[in-house]
Amino acid sequence: MSRPAQQPPIDDDTANPKVAASALDFLLIELVPLAQRITERLHAREQALIDEYKRSRIFNRTASKAPAGHKSQTSGDGSNAAEVTVTDGSASAKDSSTSTVTGAEGAQSAGSGDMTSLGFPVMDDSTREGVFFRLDALGYRVGQGLVERFSANKPRPTTPLDAIKFICKDLWILVFRKQIDNLKTNHRGIFVLTDNRFHPLSRMSVDRRAGPRAAEDAIARAQTYLYFPSGVIRGALSGLGIEATVEGSSSEIPTATFQIKTKGAKP
Repeated sequence: MSRPAQQPPIDDDTANPKVAASALDFLLIELVPLAQRITERLHAREQALIDEYKRSRIFNRTASKAPAGHKSQTSGDGSNAAEVTVTDGSASAKDSSTSTVTGAEGAQSAGSGDMTSLGFPVMDDSTREGVFFRLDALGYRVGQGLVERFSANKPRPTTPLDAIKFICKDLWILVFRKQIDNLKTNHRGIFVLTDNRFHPLSRMSVDRRAGPRAAEDAIARAQTYLYFPSGVIRGALSGLGIEATVEGSSSEIPTATFQIKTKGAKP
């Protein structure tokens, strides 16, 4: 009598990754420029639609306010009326087409022209906001998936502090191959995680020849690379049943700090 084949046990060894360690580093490096290009193209398309709508309203308003004598003269000659209508329509379509193409080309040139040799994207406030929501949402889903996969056979954290410790040790080793270097808390729902050598920032450098503000500019640009990890932390906490807000910051490359405020936290 044959025995049923036993399923192999689930491998929970986070120190034995199944993917090359550098793959995630390359992914994190490319996520920010990709999110910036998508956001700028969407903004350019939205602006092109707004411009086209404004032009159509102006054209309709001008046509409705045309003099009565001019209207009767135009209707008296059918061929001329048809010719004028077609010409105006083609001109409007041409302007719309030109505007759309120009907007797309502008977004593409902005996405490529704002990239420095160090790989830091430069973006305005509206673009930065769109990049933040896009990367934070991606990280949130990744954090939820990681918790569902690697906490299934482990005791579930019963307190927010236990959940934060799970992130500092298990989750951080899984994603960034090291533990969080420092954990501080006020025991009122606020936690501060510090990684002295955060992997996504460890490949960045500061061009000292650019002047005294080079370090400040680099830190401001590196801020966008903390959006995705902040989303990962927030998603992981959500998977553990804890609602929180996460804010990432950096005072010096490659150090990264993540401030976590759980729901109902008190300063």
